[in-house]
Amino acid sequence: MGEFSALSTDLTASPPAATEVHRYAEALLAHLAANGTAPPAAPGFRDIPGYWLPPAVEALAAILSGADPLEPLSRAAGRDQQRTALFLCLALAVSGQGSRIHASWLGTAFGELSLDRPVTHGQRSLWLAAARGAYGPAGKIFVLRKLDALAVPDHAPPDQWIQALVPGEPSVVVPPSLADFPEMAEIPELARPSMAADRLARLRGRCAEITSARQAEHRSSPPLDNPSGTPAATWADNEPLAVLRSLIGLGGPAGPMASLSTYLLDDLRPGADPHLAAIALHVAAPILRGVAEELEADSRQEPPDTLTVPLLGHRIHLRPEGPDQSSLAAAENAIVTEGAVPRPRPWAAMALIVVGVACLAGAVAATSLLAAAGVAMIGLAGWQLWQRRKLIEADARFVAAQVSELKELADGAVWALHAYGREADVRATQAADDAAELTRLIRRGPRAA
Repeated sequence: MGEFSALSTDLTASPPAATEVHRYAEALLAHLAANGTAPPAAPGFRDIPGYWLPPAVEALAAILSGADPLEPLSRAAGRDQQRTALFLCLALAVSGQGSRIHASWLGTAFGELSLDRPVTHGQRSLWLAAARGAYGPAGKIFVLRKLDALAVPDHAPPDQWIQALVPGEPSVVVPPSLADFPEMAEIPELARPSMAADRLARLRGRCAEITSARQAEHRSSPPLDNPSGTPAATWADNEPLAVLRSLIGLGGPAGPMASLSTYLLDDLRPGADPHLAAIALHVAAPILRGVAEELEADSRQEPPDTLTVPLLGHRIHLRPEGPDQSSLAAAENAIVTEGAVPRPRPWAAMALIVVGVACLAGAVAATSLLAAAGVAMIGLAGWQLWQRRKLIEADARFVAAQVSELKELADGAVWALHAYGREADVRATQAADDAAELTRLIRRGPRAA
């Protein structure tokens, strides 16, 4: 990886010795991943002056065998203290013997976190190992203190933390009382409490998922501590092994490094490793407490006594005793005006009648053909008048139906508003429970996972 690419120039002086140490180190990692032990054969490589890896490998082999590692450990630390500490911390974690690390090694290997620099791959692998319990409670506390020393939540808007925890929130929440009037659920006075209660419930559920002991019991990947000899090669996230291979010069180019905030936000998203999510939740706790208080306050907002709602395209003012008559009358007038299509006088029919009568009158002195034409004209005029009357009656029926529907909707909206008011007490009580439980879950912290 990039942060480990600069190896000592002393390697060029003895390529065969470098090959030997790399070959043994690779075999060592394979054995550690498989069963947590060193290769049965003793290290057969030579020391390379100035290069930290040969004495570091000797120190690791001594630790695993129960021998005294002080002499090779001193030589390795004198050549590159941080790489030596990182190598030992990750190798012991992979072998399932992370409890054997010295307290100072973790701090030396981890270095300093910064909000202005990306998190290195070495830091992230130690973070992952500590979160999964490879170094016991002390390792997890170490990472928490590193994160607590930085004001991480202040460097990302609160909405980003909430969106990471509960992505895909609905744009509108329709409570049961407004199921028949979903457009009322979009009115700000009614939408805010429902949206706040829904978001608070979703946050509580996600936090319970993160902190649940069952989530840890049913995780899909084995833990980093390896008491049963679980091969590390089967882990879903093999970043510690990848960092180890890169550290000893066997890895390829590293992927891009992310910022501290990016890692924490990703760790909060659904589907993330529950151990990492528990750490990230601890960091986001101050923001979540403030958000929970705001959401609970919004959930307790009393519904308005009066409200103006859109019904059939008209704005009706609702009161507790019923729809406001003035706004209802104005809407009815608008329906009548819009529904009654202006019909011009039936001049064509009247003209046909006049001409038809004239033809009938002239038919006395003329032929019967003229009389037939007169009768046809009068019949056509009658049909046009009948059609006009039907259209006027249809307009009247449509207007009456619209007015009746408007009145029914207005009365129903008043009852829905009453039902919404009755729901408000239940919603406020549930929101208080959700906020209290959310605070309790946050207080439990990463110990729960």
